[in-house]
Amino acid sequence: MPTLLQLDSSADTRHSSTRSLAAAFADAWRERGADHTVVVRDLHRDPLPHLPDAALHWPERLRPADAEIPAGAADRQRALLDELLGADVLLVGAPMYNYAMPSSLKAWIDHIHVPGVTASFDVEAQPLAGRPAIIISSRGAGYDIGTPTEGWDHVIPPLRLILGTALGMDVTAVTNSFTLAETTELLSDHRERARREFDAARAELVELARRV
Repeated sequence: MPTLLQLDSSADTRHSSTRSLAAAFADAWRERGADHTVVVRDLHRDPLPHLPDAALHWPERLRPADAEIPAGAADRQRALLDELLGADVLLVGAPMYNYAMPSSLKAWIDHIHVPGVTASFDVEAQPLAGRPAIIISSRGAGYDIGTPTEGWDHVIPPLRLILGTALGMDVTAVTNSFTLAETTELLSDHRERARREFDAARAELVELARRV
């Protein structure tokens, strides 16, 4: 049974571009057949705690002897790892907040990036190697080459590094810009571009969902 793990992290539960685009992907995935299931984890509505002890960054065999891991914390991490490892495709809604990913998404990353378990360290370990990971990132403004904000995107690069390089997943990033143009007069000149990019992102995601 092919399984899609959909992560939503936008704090805007009504008008979010990433939520809307992720839903379009998930709908197209379900249309492939009744056996195509979707597991949704809403990291904003049901946020994960930060790692309560640095030892959880490591597998049990590499944790220091004096590690103090609160009851339930290791079980929570194991559940998140099992959920990810059980997915055939990962879909990540990652809006840009202050040029970086939401802290709710970063908390998830901290739980599932475990050297020696999901990434190679003392042993070769990339159980997710080759699996598709689709990142949907919406940005309030523009970050084109040659603009003053070029290089300010700290959402996609770290996600590519962690999911792609460390975990070995096959990463595709889909973006749309100027999402604040509709509500911010200062950016109103970019409204047509924002609508065009959103429509293009939606079409790309629907096509991806039909073939990954």
